[in-house]
Amino acid sequence: MKVYQNNEIKNISLIGGKGSGKTTLAESILLECGVINRRGNVDSGNTVCDYFPVEKEYGYSVFSTLFYAEKAGKKINFVDCPGSDDFVGNVVTALNVTDAGLMLIDGQYGVEVGTQNQYRTMQKINKPLLMAINKLEAEKSDFDNVMSQLKESFGNKVVPIQFPVTSGPGFKSIVDLLLMKQLNYGPDGGKATITDIDASVADKAEELKAELVEMAAENDEALMDKFFESGELSEEEMMQGILKGLADSSLIPVLCLSGEKNMGVDRMLEVLANIVPSPCDMPGTPNTDGEEVKPDANGPVSLYFFKTTIEPHIGEVSYFKVMSGTLKAGSDLNNMNRGSKERLAQINVVCGQNKTAVDTIVAGDIGATVKLKDVRCGNTLNDKGCENVFDFIEYPAPKYQRAIRPVNESEIEKLGSLLNRMHEEDPTWLIEQSKELKQTIVSGQGEFHLRTLKWRLENNDKLMIEYIEPKIPYRETITKAARADYRHKKQSGGSGQFGEVHLIVEPYREGDPEPDTYKFGNQEFKMNIKDKQEIPMEWGGKLVIYNCIVGGAIDARFIPAIVKGIMDRMEQGPLTGSYARDVRVCIYDGKMHPVDSNEISFRLAARHAFSDAFRAANPKVLEPVYDVEILLPSDAMGGVQSDLQGRRGIMMDMSSTNGLERIKAKIPLKEMASYSTALSSITGGRASFSMKFASYELVPADVQDKLLKAYEEASKDED
Repeated sequence: MKVYQNNEIKNISLIGGKGSGKTTLAESILLECGVINRRGNVDSGNTVCDYFPVEKEYGYSVFSTLFYAEKAGKKINFVDCPGSDDFVGNVVTALNVTDAGLMLIDGQYGVEVGTQNQYRTMQKINKPLLMAINKLEAEKSDFDNVMSQLKESFGNKVVPIQFPVTSGPGFKSIVDLLLMKQLNYGPDGGKATITDIDASVADKAEELKAELVEMAAENDEALMDKFFESGELSEEEMMQGILKGLADSSLIPVLCLSGEKNMGVDRMLEVLANIVPSPCDMPGTPNTDGEEVKPDANGPVSLYFFKTTIEPHIGEVSYFKVMSGTLKAGSDLNNMNRGSKERLAQINVVCGQNKTAVDTIVAGDIGATVKLKDVRCGNTLNDKGCENVFDFIEYPAPKYQRAIRPVNESEIEKLGSLLNRMHEEDPTWLIEQSKELKQTIVSGQGEFHLRTLKWRLENNDKLMIEYIEPKIPYRETITKAARADYRHKKQSGGSGQFGEVHLIVEPYREGDPEPDTYKFGNQEFKMNIKDKQEIPMEWGGKLVIYNCIVGGAIDARFIPAIVKGIMDRMEQGPLTGSYARDVRVCIYDGKMHPVDSNEISFRLAARHAFSDAFRAANPKVLEPVYDVEILLPSDAMGGVQSDLQGRRGIMMDMSSTNGLERIKAKIPLKEMASYSTALSSITGGRASFSMKFASYELVPADVQDKLLKAYEEASKDED
């Protein structure tokens, strides 16, 4: 294979909503470029891109897949991305390592929620975007209606560079505004016959051409001057203007396609080869020191590993982008993240599951290697003396959680190992061993995302597992001041145990004055502060402890033991066993014995005194509340609002954006357990949501009563 230089490389993410036809289009691209001689189809499970067993089982993409096409002297690297929002991590990864996105729009349905979600991801990553209206041969396809939706949703920067003579079952001809010619296709697609534009659409072509020329000229002063002088630009000049508009995201060109019929694919590849920026046209990627690293083929070799998979008949495959330099097979490189050395004995270019060994890959290109010793997703490998480290991919927060456990408890270690491997393959599968909940928590982007993980564990790795609803990380706190004392006394021959602790607890609030005087009943307690400890809790909030003991009632050497006793109860609150937070404690009196007092005695006395005071201080249970943002079609608004009310949700804001409705609400985590499934059911899969931790808030009294009773019953069962 030819060694392509970085100005001859195009890196494009193939994105779009579920069912928009990306994998089918990939088959037509590969056929058109001679990589395959017969197209596969998704239903038969024989496509180049969907080759994992789980993808064949479900019938659509689960993983992003790299493939390439050679066209017009260029190498175009495509990454076919899953359309389901559950697998958005693959889209985020692909967009970060490519230089542009080609978004497929279903000609039957136009702008969908998935379209909006992926557009927002594109904006966040700030990469050039092209669109292609696909499935123009379908019964309900309507090009003009879809273009109206695109302009309404994304603005006038959306501009067609092609349009169909007819959309729907009669689709067979495309008017190309760059050529100002008509592309006509036979029943099997393939190469177009080029003719003059039909008279019936000639006026429309002139009108859209004028719009395109004006948009292209706006991105280049020289082109603008020529446009004002002559009112015309050549195809090459328009492509130059479009390329600049793409690079600064001021232009979104729209193409026409039938991926299934292989119509428009040949011309699409020519256009992509000419107007998509090459790596050298894009800004360099910043390393962790903030230095911009340009894809210089003559620079030091620096690789970023963005994806790891376990592939059938191969094993572990590591995918990388050459950030700088020219990589040669057999290179010895340093792993900057793990402090190890690696030899890349073989490097490959990739087309689905097919890997072709090559000798050289230059900066800006994408490749893969196999069976490295110690490389993980996100690692950087460098030449000796090069200090680059890259960490530029930011994944979305999870939206769905389940506790996971093996059916056979003896396989717990095997499960842990496999889950870590799964996280390497998809970083949006998050694994947490929760000490607080005493559960292994798996978080992902939705119910289907976690169902896919379960399918792979059970079918590929033969490990039967079960999901259960995770426990909620409640918190306990107090709402008023209370006093308690406790004497621990134990005598069983020889030296005994003795410790007595008197303390006062009250809520901790940032900015409150230091404690001075407390009154309980007819007694007044004056605090003489000798020492203060402010302890931030790992789980949030604070514990503040004041040593107010006077007259040597308790020796200073026992204070650390008293603090440990208080911490024991902060780690297991007396109401529900949850972590406690935001409490301050004044230790003001006590007693000790010259012989029998020791650390364990005061630790136990403090534990009991704190627990008694906590219960008397009008304790409350707090629950985690999340900010939830929902994007949905307007006709589903009523059902979604009604459902939120049943989840104790508080509506914060409603607005319209790009033709869709947006709801912002605060919802307790307890009520979000199966929200992704419920929202999909209510809206027919046309809505999406994101969630982010907001705060801990008091649970309603009836909910607290249920929690206390449940904890009491569970404690009895354990006893």
